[in-house]
Amino acid sequence: MATTSSSPSASRSGNGTTSADVEKQLDVLREDVAELTREVANLVTQLKDDTMAQVKGQARRAKASVEGAFGDIQDKGRETVDAFREVADTFGDAVEDSLKRRPYATLAIVAGIGFLFGAAWRH
Repeated sequence: MATTSSSPSASRSGNGTTSADVEKQLDVLREDVAELTREVANLVTQLKDDTMAQVKGQARRAKASVEGAFGDIQDKGRETVDAFREVADTFGDAVEDSLKRRPYATLAIVAGIGFLFGAAWRH
């Protein structure tokens, strides 16, 4: 007469696997899932680091571009101010010379220009 074991680890299912076999397979599966989780976490960390490096690089390039554009604007502003000063000096010299040669005509022209600016300013 054969004796059967009543322990759960020794019980067999219809396909010949014991509960101990199922537990071993579950342990292997748990280890595989844990390893997969570690690998995914490593990939996410690496991706985050790569992305941050790209963002920082783009930010540095944008900053350099803005600084370059600002420098260009400052240079052009200085050139514009210098050109305006030169025109103002030339205009001033021309008005002074005109005042010496034709004082009444110059005053009439200046008054006319003043009237035009005043009329334009009101509208």
